[in-house]
Amino acid sequence: MLAGCGGSDSGTSTSAPNSQSRISGVVSSTAYTPGSAGNPTLTAGYIKGATVCIDSNNDGICESGENPVTTDANGKFTLNTATPGPIIADISTSAINTATGTAVTAHEILRASLAQVTEQAAGLVVVSPMSSEVQRMVEDNGTDYQTEKGNLAARVGVTSAQVLGDLAALTGTAQSLAVAEANALNNRYVYATKKFDNKELYPDALAVPGGDPELASLAVSSATNTVKTDPRQPITFLQAQQAAFNVEGIPRYDSVFIVMLENKGTTTILGSAYAPKINGYLQANNQFTSYYATSNPSEPNYTALGGADDWGITDDSQWNCDATGANAVQDLPVPDNTQPGLANSPFSTTCTQAAGINHNITGRANLFNALTSKGLRWRTYSESMNPGQDFRTDSIADSAVTATDHVYPPGTLGNNTTAIGNANLTLPMPAGLYKTKHHPGMAYQNVRSAPEWKFSNRTLGGGQWDAALASGSKYTVPAGYNVDQFSTDLQSGDVGQINFLMPDQCDDMHSISVTGTVSGGGTGTASDCASGNNIITRGDNYVDYLVKKIQASPLWANRQKRVAIVLMFDEGTATTGHNACCGWVPGSSGAAASTNTNPLVKGTNGQFAQDTSIHNYNFGNHGHGESIFAVITNQTGAPKQVSDSDAYSHFSFVRTLQDMFQLADPADDSSYMNRSKYTEKFIAQNILNLPEYQSSADTHFDAVRPMNHAYVIPKTYTQIQSADTQSLTPQVGPDATQKGVWAVK
Repeated sequence: MLAGCGGSDSGTSTSAPNSQSRISGVVSSTAYTPGSAGNPTLTAGYIKGATVCIDSNNDGICESGENPVTTDANGKFTLNTATPGPIIADISTSAINTATGTAVTAHEILRASLAQVTEQAAGLVVVSPMSSEVQRMVEDNGTDYQTEKGNLAARVGVTSAQVLGDLAALTGTAQSLAVAEANALNNRYVYATKKFDNKELYPDALAVPGGDPELASLAVSSATNTVKTDPRQPITFLQAQQAAFNVEGIPRYDSVFIVMLENKGTTTILGSAYAPKINGYLQANNQFTSYYATSNPSEPNYTALGGADDWGITDDSQWNCDATGANAVQDLPVPDNTQPGLANSPFSTTCTQAAGINHNITGRANLFNALTSKGLRWRTYSESMNPGQDFRTDSIADSAVTATDHVYPPGTLGNNTTAIGNANLTLPMPAGLYKTKHHPGMAYQNVRSAPEWKFSNRTLGGGQWDAALASGSKYTVPAGYNVDQFSTDLQSGDVGQINFLMPDQCDDMHSISVTGTVSGGGTGTASDCASGNNIITRGDNYVDYLVKKIQASPLWANRQKRVAIVLMFDEGTATTGHNACCGWVPGSSGAAASTNTNPLVKGTNGQFAQDTSIHNYNFGNHGHGESIFAVITNQTGAPKQVSDSDAYSHFSFVRTLQDMFQLADPADDSSYMNRSKYTEKFIAQNILNLPEYQSSADTHFDAVRPMNHAYVIPKTYTQIQSADTQSLTPQVGPDATQKGVWAVK
């Protein structure tokens, strides 16, 4: 007989009449409070007014015959039942979250398995996002309760006894870790309930093997649209819980580390003798072989990676250029040389664009704000900062910070037979190692103004000048300055869900000129910071350093946490031909396109219309060439050596990240950021407002999709190539396998 404590806290067991079991429990809650200048403020509480019942048929509904009860002001409930079974808590918007004292904002259904009910019968059965997750994992992996309870505890970093306990009763680090995970899970189960309530078709359309079934009745390319019927059925409760963790076929990850490299197209890196380590990672892991940049030069690509649009920017001008009127800079204060400690700040505006294009993007969706709004974390780690400088300014030269030139043994760079570099050459720290144009959040005012901005921007070690940075003379070096916060965070686990890793302009293959002095007299130039093959090898070595550092961390070793490393470039090297795909302006050559329209936004009437507020928007989103994109995961059972040759872009990657961290809803196009919503279906439905797509010869190639490998390339279809990859043999027909590059098993 299952017994519980009834409505008291004593834990005393009492028997219910008529040979019934008495099951007592509590419905646990979490709450996120915006405005933190550090990690998100998360608290635990209970749900008052939830409906609780035994859900023996696992349909997610408390029917009248299941004798539902309502939780009290402390979130407690007592069920009398002759047949114990799994419990569900139906939390409506009339319920109260005691963590905030306010009404619940969205309908949610949580559950606890029969195995958990049996185990916790002597005390309180805790129904929470954690209890839901254990049973979901049991069903997903075909395992058992004890196994998945232990797996979840390992993922969170608490004990098995704590992981399904009362969140509000935990203390210290255990509570912080558990509440952070419960908050992330709560986001998922709210979304699962929404899918179930709306009886959406299962799975999401863009996860259906073969192609999007919603295109059957739309005007799209007949050569690439091979799916003519929709085989899906209304989603069930159990399917909805799984679908929330596999949005559009993209599995949930805990953390992704995105290593950003510079200015090298596919053919420059693929098979290069100067980049053996990157090529080794490509061959041993997974890759996207038809990945396109958004523009040229750097800044529009980074801006697009932050929010799926370049907003008309086609240059590297500073983020306050042409920022006037409604787009005026709102940073308080601006990081100029009048501010304390910033006497050497190089903030003065440097604008190179020929036309008036606003570089300060206001009020637009981006990955950074989206993560924060869910109580999740983001980080950007930047190498070779001046200690004490503001992240909103470029780094500057400092002659007090020096390093010795790198020396490469014979054979390191291709087939050279002599050593390269000079061990007697001393190099002062040059200007511009860190550039704001290489920060994916820099152009967005609401990112720079966010409370967590300073906290979430951190240092990345491994640079040539690291050892001497604490001797910097241009700024006041902060006490206890940590030149490599990244390494510290990897050990503690205090990383983001999305982490951008920004090497300096020597280590990212971009190139700058560094001149120093040779002992005994004379001057010399750094052997591997200028353009050419030397800097490719330098970047290759730095990538290897970062990958190995991540792989040596406790975070990577915890296989219950899903962790991925992305190796990618901001742009390729194309100049003509098919320069990009997937959300760009088809057929354009890089100048302002008369057919390019304004971005589409959803109005109060539910319809999408052009937003005409962005000056010279039509200069942007013209695309550039193809580049390398590798994915390495810590999941030992995941498929390896998978290549996906479907066409993707920076916009596709943003959509993928939104799916990965459940920052959007495929049933609501407007929840996807800016041009990441430009799927083939969306374009077809809004074609009158998108004249840039009206002459598209290949709507599949020109549209955005998640990077899930679901689409099967028709057997007669020849792969489109950009100008910089036309020396490669184009692929005809589908990939050898349709396994997902992000797959975890």
